Amino acid sequence: MIRITGMNSGLDTESIISELVSAQSYKKQKIVKDQTKLSWKQTAWKTLNSKIFSFHQKTLSNMRFSDAYKKKATKVSNPNAVSVVSGSNAVDGVQTLKVDKLAKSGYLTGAELTDDQGKRASYTSTTKLSEMTGMGLSEGDSLSFTLTTGDKTTDISLSGASTIGDVVSQLKKAGVNASFDETNQRFFISATSTGEKADFALAANDRASFDVLTKLGINKVDADNENDKTKALYREYLASGDAAKIEVANYALGNTAESPVFSEKATRISGSNAEIKLNGADFSFESNTFTVNGLTFSVNEKTDSEVTLTTSTDYDGIYDQIKSFLKSYNELINEISTLYGADSADKYQPLTSEEKKAMSDDEVEEWEKKIKDSLLRKDSSLGSIQDTLSQYMQAGIQIGDKKFYLSDFGINTGSYFDTTYKDRYALHIDGDSDDEYSAQKEDRLKAAIASDPNLVADFFQQLTNGVYTQMQKLMAKTSLSSAMTFYNDLEMKSEYDDYTSKISKQEQKIKDMEDKWYSKFSKMETALAKLSSKTSAISGMLGM
Repeated sequence: MIRITGMNSGLDTESIISELVSAQSYKKQKIVKDQTKLSWKQTAWKTLNSKIFSFHQKTLSNMRFSDAYKKKATKVSNPNAVSVVSGSNAVDGVQTLKVDKLAKSGYLTGAELTDDQGKRASYTSTTKLSEMTGMGLSEGDSLSFTLTTGDKTTDISLSGASTIGDVVSQLKKAGVNASFDETNQRFFISATSTGEKADFALAANDRASFDVLTKLGINKVDADNENDKTKALYREYLASGDAAKIEVANYALGNTAESPVFSEKATRISGSNAEIKLNGADFSFESNTFTVNGLTFSVNEKTDSEVTLTTSTDYDGIYDQIKSFLKSYNELINEISTLYGADSADKYQPLTSEEKKAMSDDEVEEWEKKIKDSLLRKDSSLGSIQDTLSQYMQAGIQIGDKKFYLSDFGINTGSYFDTTYKDRYALHIDGDSDDEYSAQKEDRLKAAIASDPNLVADFFQQLTNGVYTQMQKLMAKTSLSSAMTFYNDLEMKSEYDDYTSKISKQEQKIKDMEDKWYSKFSKMETALAKLSSKTSAISGMLGM
């Protein structure tokens, strides 16, 4: 709506009306600020809720189970040849390992392609097969091949119009790694993984296609391997009933008077399995990483002699597991304490656009930070989480006829006089070299683990399970909160929506008030205009 006012009165009507509705505008502005503050609080809670939920679902949940404390370590006499990761079910003791053979991927390095002068060619991925020297193909000639890899068999159809890039693309689609090196004028083809089963075979489906493979430099068998996959594929052709396949198979396998012409300077390495002797027993694996009886091996080289493997309980691993858990706990409880005990910012409210214009960016950022840092101050939901964590982490655990506490294992909170509210609930391990507060004390946790690892494991399982259960109760669904949340998200959403409704009502009130005043001033301007017109008419009659 266009409002033209003050033309007769000379009054700044816009400013006057703005002042008249300022009280109502202030009410709206206050609601907007309250809603903004609530929005920031929702964001703060979402961020914190994610951290608490992760601690509950991952850190705490993991520590509740015995596998978290079944740490094993294996010392290897030749770590360059083999590395070992010990599973929780690995058997303590000494074993021997000998690596007879490493697993390899099937690999074909094509012969160098040459021109009609016998020199290295200069083909590119866009060169057509019919354009290649000595190929003897027209664009309409059809070519047919079969590629097998693992249990998969793929028919490949090309023509004289196909390019080198098409050859590479078809091979990739069939399940192998393939490329053409324009600098060295060679094809490179390899299986996608190691082992005999993953090896590949590339065979022509007729004599003409066989010759094309040879001229492409990729027609090769592994002469040193009686079980070469390409030979095996051609042997399958003999029973296919397909005359073209039978003809090319007999030729390729040397069953005719002619000697088959393979790509002379190409090289072919068959895929092979890793072969080892573990405690004198023979094993074969498709990969160089494999698991036997709780031990995961990664073999790097053949060994001429046996490697000694010594497996035992990893006391340091158990200690590190507990230390890592307590570190996660401390990070969370310290953040909760910081937010709950934050300084008050009651004197600060979110800024309007006009207020921000009067301040520098740094001043605005500092102003808003004061508000955001205090959003969860004395929050009742946050206080419940803080109390639950601190109380149940200090609870006694009955094992046998005795009750144990964290302090029995040299784990305590700091002195009231040596800590601030932020870190008052943090736990310190006596003798922890990474903790300045307790580094000089006697390391009782390590001693307990070495003396009775089962007791330590039992204690921490029960402790963490108790905390886990209590926290689960805190995030149960209620009329005010959704499931899996530690705060009243539904209540906050309802409150936010209520603010939106209030803002809308205030905006309508402001509009109605403005319309009322504009109407009044408009009538005044109309009256002044009529008066001015009559005055002018009288003056004209009087000759004034």
